[in-house]
Amino acid sequence: MAAVVDPSHQARDVYSVSRLNREVKWLLADSFPKLWVEGEISNLARPASGHWYFSLKDAKAQVRCAMFRRHNQDLGFVPEDGLQVLVKAQVSLYEPRGDYQLLVETMEPAGDGALRRAFEALKQRLAAEGLFAAEHKRTLPAWPERIGVITSPTGAAIRDVLTVLQRRFAALEVILYPCQVQGEQAGKAIVAALDRANRHGVCDVLLLVRGGGSLEDLWPFNEEQVAREIRASRIPVVTGIGHEIDFTIADFAADHRAPTPSAAAETVSPDGEVVTIQIRRLRERLQRAMRQQLGRLERNTAWLARRLHALHPRRRLSDHAQRLDELEARLLRAQSRYFRERRQRWQVLRHRLLRHPPQQRLQRHRQSLLTLRQRLYQSQAQRLSLARTRLSTLSRALAAVSPLATLERGYALVTDEQGHVLTAADQVRPGDAVEVELARGRLRCRVEKTGH
Repeated sequence: MAAVVDPSHQARDVYSVSRLNREVKWLLADSFPKLWVEGEISNLARPASGHWYFSLKDAKAQVRCAMFRRHNQDLGFVPEDGLQVLVKAQVSLYEPRGDYQLLVETMEPAGDGALRRAFEALKQRLAAEGLFAAEHKRTLPAWPERIGVITSPTGAAIRDVLTVLQRRFAALEVILYPCQVQGEQAGKAIVAALDRANRHGVCDVLLLVRGGGSLEDLWPFNEEQVAREIRASRIPVVTGIGHEIDFTIADFAADHRAPTPSAAAETVSPDGEVVTIQIRRLRERLQRAMRQQLGRLERNTAWLARRLHALHPRRRLSDHAQRLDELEARLLRAQSRYFRERRQRWQVLRHRLLRHPPQQRLQRHRQSLLTLRQRLYQSQAQRLSLARTRLSTLSRALAAVSPLATLERGYALVTDEQGHVLTAADQVRPGDAVEVELARGRLRCRVEKTGH
């Protein structure tokens, strides 16, 4: 008997279980992006492979989770059952069992999630305001004399800082400005300590430090008032807060961020060993320079000694004494010769004077002077007579052409107010003032009428 085949069976697309789970896995991955899920850890398992398996639950439901070793090895805390956490995960399906699960990439305590979001919001706002700008950072002093430390007086941070400073450069003076570094009032305490250090004004640099802790423990260093007080500080501020992976708002606002309190102390303190080596090298250079200088001075001294020996004052005095004797002898000879020549010259002049006595010459000159005086008197008398005759002739000629003579005959000289001589009636107008000069005196007149 032949088998009857149902024609509808040939059109069915039959899924295997593995195919079904695989496609459901793809569907879940495509439908849900990576998302944040908050819940309580339960059934935590940590096998030797390093992967973690656990469930996240709330009051009504739970979901399986897997966090592979490459994601959990850098986690900053140790999860345990009952811990409320916030995870960033990809929705997936475990194909062999068909279990719906979350593949966790990031995990943090649930309280830290809100704090981190607040941290990022404040960081972006202050950065946009320019509070973290590099141009506002102050330069750290290369050789500080006094360092201020702002931290808890009983914490491990102050011990680490003091240990490093003692090891690196014990001569540095350290001033502690104690304050609370954890708790609700810690932010205000840190601000007050920064203000106190600035009002004190004796430190070259300030260290704001604290040991490690959770995000909540470090939260006072993420407060806005602390960041603004750091920027308002007149003294450079170096932070060393928590561990190397911990960053706070104070780190961004500070002039320099160190990963730990110990590193902050190393940043601001000179290395004593390096300083010692530098001093040793400088001392060696100074010694070499001194030896070279002393060598030059010794050579110069030896040269001067030889020169002094060659030009010793006693030798020069001896030479000068001999020269002086020679000059003295020459002076005596010259003096004797001079006096002898002067005496001979005097005798010649005396003989000439005796042959020609001055009385005779004086008599001759006196007679000549009398003759010249008589001739001078005669010449002056002749010249005066000629001058009188010429003067009389010129006086008569001048009187003949003088305007004063004309005035004596009744004529007058008329001038206008400017002193111009008038020669015609049309040079003035009625009412003008004129001056009339007569032979004896003047008249001030006013013109009444003009005519030809």
